Amino acid sequence: MKTRITEMFGIKHPIIQGGMHYVGFAEMAAAVSNAGGLGIITGLTQGTPEKLANEIARCKDMTDKPFGVNLTFLPTVNAPDYPGLVRTIIEGGVKIVETAGNNPAQVMPFFKDAGVKVIHKCTSVRHSLKAQSIGCDAVSVDGFECGGHPGEDDIPNMILLPRAADELEIPFVASGGMADGRSLVAALAMGADGMNMGTRFIATKEAPVHENVKQAIVAASELDTRLVMRPLRNTERVMTNDAVEELLKIEQEKGDDLKFEDIIEQVAGVYPRIMTEGDMDAGAWSCGMVAGLINDIPTCQELIDNIMSQAEDIITQRLAGFQNA
Repeated sequence: MKTRITEMFGIKHPIIQGGMHYVGFAEMAAAVSNAGGLGIITGLTQGTPEKLANEIARCKDMTDKPFGVNLTFLPTVNAPDYPGLVRTIIEGGVKIVETAGNNPAQVMPFFKDAGVKVIHKCTSVRHSLKAQSIGCDAVSVDGFECGGHPGEDDIPNMILLPRAADELEIPFVASGGMADGRSLVAALAMGADGMNMGTRFIATKEAPVHENVKQAIVAASELDTRLVMRPLRNTERVMTNDAVEELLKIEQEKGDDLKFEDIIEQVAGVYPRIMTEGDMDAGAWSCGMVAGLINDIPTCQELIDNIMSQAEDIITQRLAGFQNA
């Protein structure tokens, strides 16, 4: 399948694995890229330029296909070495970067000069247009269904994607709620050039996370996520567990007086305990409503092959059948 995204990134299928904290290691990115999609290493999981350089080298040993690096720009007191991370990506020969969080305008000239393609993750049409205006090559349009940070507008993809298609000139992919061939065809029908999957890729054989995490996603329904940190306007969609329910209770009790410090125990530094050690009640971890569509743990190759086969069947059989009826 050829779209503007496959052409831009030099990939076989219009499927991108989003950058995910403590999931986007070299093993994950290489498995997705080898299966014909675009794998993504999560830069901030590595944290330092030296560790990121090592992870890029590891990924190159595992695949000769294109892969990217996610760089999320966060408002933080102790900021990562962003200039060093940008330099490492460029020196490592990576030609695709997924940016997220704050406006990446400050790093765009460096990536442009090095011939790096930038796809920015956006949760609204206005942010997508801003990304286009600062020179991003593509955007990942993230609907309210998504795991992680859905923004504060609460617009689901059935509305957000056609709106983006109406306004944007650069290619975009659908993110949030994407799981299978039906997702891909729906995204294409609404104007996207492909799809980005996060939660679905965690439930794969190659995902370098604890088995408990994969089983929690398979066991979950579409009703098992919660929105936390809404009062702080830093909304995050997470899988429910004891820590998350406690967090929500604190938010309710504190009301308008809530401060980040009140919930720090449930949200700060919990990812290694969850993703690596499998302590499923350690705290809040990002998970999309799409968990309700995930019932197995295939290899990345099996997953992507099945998606493309299902998408082709829908386009050539089901949809073509309506035309001939």
